[in-house]
Amino acid sequence: MIRSTLENLLNRGLPRSVRARQLCAELDGRRLAVEAPGLGRLLIESTGTSLRLHRGPETADASIVGGPLSLLLTGASLAGQPLRRGAVEIRGDAQIAEKFQALLRLLRPDLEEDLALLVGDVAAHRAGQLARGTLRWTRSALATLWRDVGEYASHERRDLVSRPEGEAFLRDVDALREDVDRLAARLELLERRATAS
Repeated sequence: MIRSTLENLLNRGLPRSVRARQLCAELDGRRLAVEAPGLGRLLIESTGTSLRLHRGPETADASIVGGPLSLLLTGASLAGQPLRRGAVEIRGDAQIAEKFQALLRLLRPDLEEDLALLVGDVAAHRAGQLARGTLRWTRSALATLWRDVGEYASHERRDLVSRPEGEAFLRDVDALREDVDRLAARLELLERRATAS
């Protein structure tokens, strides 16, 4: 039931995008496995004109493996952050995985447009504004929370080192390393002179 609903949502966007149809045709017969350890494996297969979703151990041309949140962030197109952090791993043919990712981004449903079919344009637009405002507020609140927790842990509890203290420590370590290197070079020079005499 859920699988067929997801298939319908994805395939409904194909007629609207020329690029999505091109990518779907290029990926004809190819499979992408999306794996979340502990949650299972979902195969996305292109038939050339549509996408099919199914579960199973069948082989895939490429796999994207990561935790559920990391996979969602990767799908949300956050400039590849989970990939850079190593939270998401691509196995197999990376080019196929990139094409599937581009296709899925193009087919991402427009929830406001879909809601407008049910409740009308004005109500859907208001609901969209409310959802976007809530999301902005949530992001801002989380950023503030993390900043405050960091400040509390570094300044009040002294459990963490503050950024300026950490940077000063690293500068001192670099200076000490350079001094030791110079001292080692000088000792080597003095040893050479002593053995040459």
